[in-house]
Amino acid sequence: MAIPRTLLLDEHLQFQEAVNRFLDAEVVPHYERYEDQGYIDRDVWRKAAEAGLLCPTMPVEYGGAGVDKIFSVVLFEAFAHKHVSAMLGMSLHSEIVAPYILHYGSEALKQKYLPPMATGEMIGAIAMTEPGGGSDLQGIRSTAVLDGDHYILNGSKTFITNGMHCDLVIVVAKTDPAAGAKGTSLFVVDTSMPGFSKGKRLKKIGLKAQDTGELFFDNVKVPRENLLGEANKGFVYLMQELSWERLQIATSAVAQMETAVQETSDYCRERKAFGKQIMEFQTARHHLAEALTEVQIARVFVDRCIELQMQGRLDAASASMAKYWCTDLSSKVLDLCLQLHGGYGYMWEYPIARAWADARVSRIYGGANEIMKEVISRQLP
Repeated sequence: MAIPRTLLLDEHLQFQEAVNRFLDAEVVPHYERYEDQGYIDRDVWRKAAEAGLLCPTMPVEYGGAGVDKIFSVVLFEAFAHKHVSAMLGMSLHSEIVAPYILHYGSEALKQKYLPPMATGEMIGAIAMTEPGGGSDLQGIRSTAVLDGDHYILNGSKTFITNGMHCDLVIVVAKTDPAAGAKGTSLFVVDTSMPGFSKGKRLKKIGLKAQDTGELFFDNVKVPRENLLGEANKGFVYLMQELSWERLQIATSAVAQMETAVQETSDYCRERKAFGKQIMEFQTARHHLAEALTEVQIARVFVDRCIELQMQGRLDAASASMAKYWCTDLSSKVLDLCLQLHGGYGYMWEYPIARAWADARVSRIYGGANEIMKEVISRQLP
């Protein structure tokens, strides 16, 4: 890129090299098998933990390395650059599930769940989406009714990342159904609790190696101490954490686009049509020039958002802008790159095909882009 990045320091670049070595040795050679079976082997989680890839930003006292969030940014980007985007299950485990417990859980919950999450002994998930709910978190129907020392949890969730592998789940449920969004709470649910069950593994258009499933709760007795924070404050907690989640999605989208433009440029210099390199056609050059420009703009904006996140100053509207614009752009750029590959672009053995299919869901999860525009619109002058 023309504008050099200032975000990554020497320690981040060293970590980047270690991450790439791990992915080249433990993930990339086996990724086709992971896609066929619909999940990444659980043993990879333990090896990732040994390599320092799980929960790196978690405090040392809970098993993490206590490093800054840019180390996690390095992970998000590496997964995209190496075309192993289904590793996002580890990103969710480390940078979405663990922070909820760290920020809102009691000391007992932190001691119980965070160390085994850091070692890969326990895999975490978060259950927001319901079969009829989509991005509408205010319309949650799952309920948790206080009964003595326990909450009785009932409901179902779908499209859950790490749904089949998970050992613990943060569940969003209504504790005061009459209060709308103000009646929502978060619970840490151990999957060994009676009444908890897992449905089928879901088959997707892309992210085929990423474990996605359904979860069911039938009168699950959740100890009162497994409530995160205060009752009926769940929606507030979700809003506080969702900006970081949406920035993670934008970060991955930019890295995916950067790799796609690079690989497509290489392909256009190697591939010939009508007796000359594809890159010699002005149409191809101009399309790639447009893509390169837009990806550069996205990179600068997202890096600035990461800086604001590090300073605790990233607001919901800016995170939503990053998520919506970068994921919309990724669909456009990846579609162009696939087109320039011709028929080969539609072959799964070509990385651009996998990237194209994997990227499409980014406009949906983390809050559909239509929801992002609603969040942004609240800041209109």
